[in-house]
Amino acid sequence: PQIGGTALEVNVDPLAKVASMSGLELVMPEAYASGPCADLLDSGRPVVNFDVTGESVTLPSLSGDYSAMTFSGQIPGPTLRVTQGDVVHMTLTIPGDEATQHGNDMHASQISAKPYMGAVNIGETGEYCFIAEVPGVFKYHCSGVN
Repeated sequence: PQIGGTALEVNVDPLAKVASMSGLELVMPEAYASGPCADLLDSGRPVVNFDVTGESVTLPSLSGDYSAMTFSGQIPGPTLRVTQGDVVHMTLTIPGDEATQHGNDMHASQISAKPYMGAVNIGETGEYCFIAEVPGVFKYHCSGVN
């Protein structure tokens, strides 16, 4: 890569670095709860609950109907707005009559919800929590497989 016309040398093989750590390195490990939600929910910080339902729906398109996985029946899913420093408490419920499991990957948490939530089985509810430390606009999406 070049910055200001100067070539930078990179002496790190990213895949070797990840392999040596037995996984991905967190840029901001303090931005994610590395355990059950109870610790963060009782931390004294404001808590923003984000409760959604994973639902499969059939939607029309110009080329015919298609099946879509939604959050609470919406595409895009509901907007979650928090203040930096808030605890985000995400719960995802999958109805008993749903055709497939769903999950959630919320990029603001700086790490995948697995192993704390992962794929939520049909008829169950999963949860995970994190501190909203990094300001910005972040996407979330289904990560319905483990």
